[in-house]
Amino acid sequence: MLYVFFRGLLAIIYKLIFRLEAQGLENIPDEGAVILASNHISNFDPPTVGIYVKRKVHFMAKEELFKVPVFGPLITAFGAFPVKRGGVSKDAIKSAITLLDSGKVMGIFPEGTRGASGAAKKGAAMIALRSDAKVVPVAIKGGYKPFRKMYVCYGEPITLSAIIDASSTDKLEQATEVIMAAIKKLSSNS
Repeated sequence: MLYVFFRGLLAIIYKLIFRLEAQGLENIPDEGAVILASNHISNFDPPTVGIYVKRKVHFMAKEELFKVPVFGPLITAFGAFPVKRGGVSKDAIKSAITLLDSGKVMGIFPEGTRGASGAAKKGAAMIALRSDAKVVPVAIKGGYKPFRKMYVCYGEPITLSAIIDASSTDKLEQATEVIMAAIKKLSSNS
């Protein structure tokens, strides 16, 4: 209930301040495991990716945020779960796969940090391949400038297991390239 209330409130705020519009929402499956894989340009990105999606979107968040009074419990209520920065967080990967195995939606930023200019980590691909979740590429276009139009664009779902070369020695690298190419394509479309 809290999630739905804040999602609606943020949708109104983002619409008024950033003139945010969503495109391609029909590409998000109504059921089953889905990863929304987005470019990452600002701290405002998680709400941007999730506020127009009908289903609850869960995000990884740096573990330090969970220690902030009021904010930590709030993001936990919104479905966020902690990830350690600077290395592989086995607990976060387990949490992500468990969440997806139960047919939920997860948002992730393959670049890891804001403005990483396309240099993606392999975590999103690994989680997608292990969970067999559909990956919906997402592009946030615009610069969070008040009263200037910006967009969140959802591309067609990708089933990585269906397109990855089974004989490939580095499936994670190949899957990461597929995800990032789809995000880049969406970002460059007008």
